[in-house]
Amino acid sequence: MSSASSALSDALRAVLLDPAEATSLEVHGRTKAAVLVALYEGSAGGRPSGLHVVFTRRRHDMRSHAGEISFPGGRRDEGEDLPTTALREAEEEIGLARDGVQILGALTPTPTVATNYGVYPFVALIEPGRQWTLSANEVEEVLELRLTDLRAACTRRRLLHRGIPFRSDVFDVSEQAVIWGATARIVGDLLARIDPLLRHDGEMPG
Repeated sequence: MSSASSALSDALRAVLLDPAEATSLEVHGRTKAAVLVALYEGSAGGRPSGLHVVFTRRRHDMRSHAGEISFPGGRRDEGEDLPTTALREAEEEIGLARDGVQILGALTPTPTVATNYGVYPFVALIEPGRQWTLSANEVEEVLELRLTDLRAACTRRRLLHRGIPFRSDVFDVSEQAVIWGATARIVGDLLARIDPLLRHDGEMPG
């Protein structure tokens, strides 16, 4: 690990929850689940430099959360701890090998309203320029979004879900990329913790 990566890892650990502490927090939801919030710093594939976060867009023919933008993740398997769930699901959904990923910390767990999950987010720092291997059954595409772009995209909108209108904080990245619900709450927590560390261009100060 380079000195810059080591400094960034230390800075992130300082503002994140301890994974064991986060796992012990109670959150409403019949089923426990975990997601991986994978971050990288730098440019990749022509994208601008800065701190980025990795999302997936779920397939449009899924039974639940079809077409939605979320973090790689899913329900906990029997006998599995939640950080392992996050790593396993990221490997299954986007091909991010778990043995090369170190979890640095966690974010506040949050419930899902429609599906009654208690979602535990864990944060990791990865190398830029990854080649993703998508789960054909679950993932339509991977989105790598810069944190400063997400920060600028935060707004409040009227949404319609299953015929029920409601107002919610969302991240309106584009017409095709609107982040809402539990994922938006996780992004909001991430930004609140990391924002003081970011320069205006999204990079960590050297």
